[in-house]
Amino acid sequence: MAGKSIPIEVVAEGGNSLYASERKVYPRDIDGRYQRLRKLAVFVLLGLFYGMPWLHWGGRQAVLFDLPARKFYVLGVVFWPQDFVFLAMLLMIAGFALFFFSALAGRLWCGYACPQTVWTEVFLRIEHWCEGDRAQRMRLDAAPWSAGKAWRKGSKHLLWLLLALWTGFTFVGFFTPIAELAARAPLHWSGWEAFWIFFYALATWGNAGFLREQVCKYMCPYARFQGAMFDRDTLIIAYD
Repeated sequence: MAGKSIPIEVVAEGGNSLYASERKVYPRDIDGRYQRLRKLAVFVLLGLFYGMPWLHWGGRQAVLFDLPARKFYVLGVVFWPQDFVFLAMLLMIAGFALFFFSALAGRLWCGYACPQTVWTEVFLRIEHWCEGDRAQRMRLDAAPWSAGKAWRKGSKHLLWLLLALWTGFTFVGFFTPIAELAARAPLHWSGWEAFWIFFYALATWGNAGFLREQVCKYMCPYARFQGAMFDRDTLIIAYD
């Protein structure tokens, strides 16, 4: 007996559907002490990420995780697989510190040091540079397509993709000597090198360019249990 497919819609009280498409958020430009600290954190963290693979220490790359040789170079120290106990201790310290600072100052990690926050901030700067301030971006999105709109949107996505590719290239440069990786680019990259470069670039482009706050709402595990670390004395940002 052939069955019928019955459409199912989850409805909340009052008849409203629980599933709704996300509306694009247009953040307003603000300034102040904490915003300046946030920009400084972005500058320092991205400077370390993009710059560390190019630094040399003792005739070799300063930070290099050589997986085939099972050697992990961090400045002047060489770690072997049997030294992973130190990594476990470092992760435990980082975990306890995350709980401590969250209980003390709320979303300190989310606002200043989370990679999603850091790269989203840079992507927003590029968007602002190409499309204008909040009001201009809203008018541009509402306007019909034209040569000017296509130029602004295309320029933004081109810069996003270039930054995303640079990010993926730098990420792989922590596992393959980055100078050698650059000399072989792109025709002589191995299959795994090319895969991870483009995969990380696509993830950066998608997360920081499109998903943004949805990553925090639906994908981030830290956001799921963060409320359990708050108490009545925790510093929490509230919105009117």
